[in-house]
Amino acid sequence: MRAVMVMFDTLCRRMLPPYGNTQVIAPNFQRLSENSITFDRSYVGSLPCMPARREIHTGRYNFLHRAWGPLEPFDMSMPNILHKNGIHTHMASDHYHYWETGGSTYHAQYTTWEAFRGQEGDQYIGDLHDPEAPETIGRNSGWMIRQDFVNRKYVKCEDDYSLVKTINSGIEFIDRNNDMDNWFLQIELFDPHEPFVCPDEYKALYPDDYNGPEFEWPKYETTDGYTEEEIKRLRKNYMALLTMCDKHLGRVLDAFDRYNLWEDTMLIVNTDHGFLLGEHDYFGKSIMPLYNEIANTPLFIYDPRLKIKNERRQALVQTIDLAPTILEFFGQEIPELMVGKSLFETMKNDTGVRDTGIFGCHCEYLCITDGDYVYMRAPRDGRKEDYTLMPSRMRELFTVEELKNWEWHKGFSFTQGVPVMKICRETASLNVGKPNLLFDLEKDPEQKKQIINVKIENQMIEKIKVWLKDSEAPDYLYEVLELNSNYTDRQI
Repeated sequence: MRAVMVMFDTLCRRMLPPYGNTQVIAPNFQRLSENSITFDRSYVGSLPCMPARREIHTGRYNFLHRAWGPLEPFDMSMPNILHKNGIHTHMASDHYHYWETGGSTYHAQYTTWEAFRGQEGDQYIGDLHDPEAPETIGRNSGWMIRQDFVNRKYVKCEDDYSLVKTINSGIEFIDRNNDMDNWFLQIELFDPHEPFVCPDEYKALYPDDYNGPEFEWPKYETTDGYTEEEIKRLRKNYMALLTMCDKHLGRVLDAFDRYNLWEDTMLIVNTDHGFLLGEHDYFGKSIMPLYNEIANTPLFIYDPRLKIKNERRQALVQTIDLAPTILEFFGQEIPELMVGKSLFETMKNDTGVRDTGIFGCHCEYLCITDGDYVYMRAPRDGRKEDYTLMPSRMRELFTVEELKNWEWHKGFSFTQGVPVMKICRETASLNVGKPNLLFDLEKDPEQKKQIINVKIENQMIEKIKVWLKDSEAPDYLYEVLELNSNYTDRQI
């Protein structure tokens, strides 16, 4: 058995033709949908980048116990489980957060791996000369912008883009090993993450009359002060980059056709989260309520055992289900510590694996959905507690001041008897004190008007409590969310 996962970062469901978009040129995503199962109710778990990737490895929610960080020594990693059981795992990626402080333990779980540099503000090219950076709207200053334009100086043609190099590497792995058995290939792409940069030929597919400064770097903030023309320009740049992604996804599908991998090779195409491109008056993915543009993700799976193509599934699935699905496909035992479920029966006949699922960023809005309603509960204070043995986060270690008062905590079932550091922090969450939100997705799929329904809200609160109990959530979360720590015996 073989499996290929093609993972994009910031892949927006609403921008894809299989999900109803008629503006974006993406024939290969349509081709993919016609050759796989398309999931309509796929949701994130933990956001953003590295929290989602921890879920792909461990099949567990990350955001209840910790923010952004590495894999822990006690984590059970899906690629490593496969590797230890004789299945070669290989990752080709240009997702530069893997190689930074705060993410540097993931790639080592694979049998082999290959990295490509230069995305976003990747501290890559050491060129001290100031780059020629055009005026940009949005996040237009700071070291990341400068480094990004330094990196771009060395991108002369499409073949120089790390997206293309990563796809090349993945296809080379298939070319070398299509006659071999027992391998898992993860082709992981940073695009279409911002900055939304691609060759001009893709931008030309989406003409406009805009003549202001370029808009490739959206700042994570409200759209206040931006014109409608600027917002349209940002969306155009995203669509252009998505079309570039589509072209190179097609090359992977061509490899499946060329070697008839459809006969015995699983294909998963997924993402970590979506992105707000001005919808709900926001840019971004993490500082605001997690609307469906962020949380309801595209997901496509082809399972050669079923050979089901061009069908859709309505069951509620999440990122945490990917690890168990892949382990089951390779005939491996799914660890009891994994909360996610194999999607084999869901693919076969749309059997559900859960009635509700939770999702969120660490100590921000805690959200729950049953596929029909989404309820978002806001924090009431800015406390955060990280339970970890790896005190690092995005691009940096925890500070000395933060670590001076850490305490030992006995740990949780998923730490396998290992005590962990409890690190308390005060942070400036932008969602503290914001209203709780409830949306009826059937009547209001774009979540434009929240509803007031005390009965449904209370039902969602009780289900959140069950999830918190079953996930061994720290006690302080009940206080931060103003939830009574008593729980019901309701079943999830």
